[in-house]
Amino acid sequence: MPWNVKDTMSLRQEFVCLAAVQTVPFSELCRRFNISRQTGYKWLERHKTQGEDGLADRSRRPHCSPSRSSDQVAQAVIALRQAHGWGGRKIARRLQDMGFADVPAPATVTEILRRHGLIDPRESAQREPWQRFEHEHPNSLWQMDFKGDFPTLEGGRCYPLTVLDDHSRFNIVLAACARTTTQVVQAELDRAFRCYGLPARINVDNGAPWGSPSAPGQVTELAVWMIRLGIRVSYSRPYHPQTNGKDERFHRSLKAEVLQRYTFTTHAHVQQELERWRSVYNTERPHEALDLATPLTRYRPSPRTMPDHLPEPQYGPHDEVLRVNSNGLVRFRGEAVRLSIALKGLPVAARPKPDEDGVIEFWFAHHRVAKLDLGGAKR
Repeated sequence: MPWNVKDTMSLRQEFVCLAAVQTVPFSELCRRFNISRQTGYKWLERHKTQGEDGLADRSRRPHCSPSRSSDQVAQAVIALRQAHGWGGRKIARRLQDMGFADVPAPATVTEILRRHGLIDPRESAQREPWQRFEHEHPNSLWQMDFKGDFPTLEGGRCYPLTVLDDHSRFNIVLAACARTTTQVVQAELDRAFRCYGLPARINVDNGAPWGSPSAPGQVTELAVWMIRLGIRVSYSRPYHPQTNGKDERFHRSLKAEVLQRYTFTTHAHVQQELERWRSVYNTERPHEALDLATPLTRYRPSPRTMPDHLPEPQYGPHDEVLRVNSNGLVRFRGEAVRLSIALKGLPVAARPKPDEDGVIEFWFAHHRVAKLDLGGAKR
C-alpha cells in the first residue's frame, strides 16, 4: 500500500493503529505499506507524542474546544449531517470522538436535525435494525461484490468493487472499476492481499467473474487463483443477497453517502470520492453494529502473507491424481467428468466419499469441484 494515494493522512492513521495490535511483525507491516522501518518508527513516535496531529505534514487546528457554545454544537451537528447523511446516534458518537465537551444525547441530536428540516419522516420510518451472524475474528471471512453500476459524464459506466471484513466491517477494497473482468478484480485483490494479508474465506455471489452463470458450480479462473492461495471460496445461494448481507448493507451506506450526492465526470473523480469516504467510514464513522465503534478499532491484519509465487496444490498419498485436459474434463473409470475449463492443465484428486459406496469426489486443493456416482453411472 504505497503512500502516494490521495489520502495520505488516513493511511498513516491506519498504519499506526495496525502496528499497535502487533498481529504481524513490524517489518512485515512496513513492507505491506511500502515504507521503511525508519519511516514507520517515525510515525509511531510522532503519534505517541503529538497524537493524530503528529501524523499531518502541517499542524492542524483542533476539532473543538471546551468553551464551544450550544450554537456551535448545533452547527457541528448540521455540518456532520450535511457531509455524511448520518443519524442521531452516529453524530453524537462522532462529536464525542472529536472531543466536544458537552455532547447532546442522540435524541437531542435527532431533534436538532428535525428542527432544521434535515430528516425525511418517510425515510426515518423505513429504517429498521438488521440482525446478522458475525464471525468471531477479523479475516475469518471477507465478503466481495460489485455495487450496481452507474454512468459518468466522460468515462463511461463505473462498477464499484467492494470487499468487506465480516467481523469488523472494515472496508478492504473500494475501487472504481471500468470493467468487471477477472484481470481487474485480481489486480485489486492482489494489492489488498499484499497490504492486509490473506483471509481464511471469501464469500461471493454466483455472477462473473468469480462465479460461472452459464455453468453453475464450475470454478472460474479467479476462483482457481484464490483457491491456490489457500483461500476458501464460498458462494451465496441464488437470489439470496442476504448471504452477503454486511456487504449489501455497506452498499446502502455507499449509495446514500456518496453515489447519490455527486455527479461524476471520470473514473478518477469517482475514485477520489471513494477514497475520501473510505477513510471516513473506516476511521471516523461510528458503526451501530459495533456499538458505535469504528471498523478500524475492530480490525487486525492477517498473519497469512501473500506468497511471491503461486503454490501448486498438494494431495494425499491415497489420492488418485488426474490432469484436467484442455476441454476441462478428466477421465475416471471410463467416465468423462466435466470439471471446469479454468482447471485445464492442473492436477485434481479423485477420492472415495466416506460412507457412500461408489461415490467419488474430485478435489482441486481444498475445494470440491465435482462428484461422480459410479453406481448410478452403471445403471
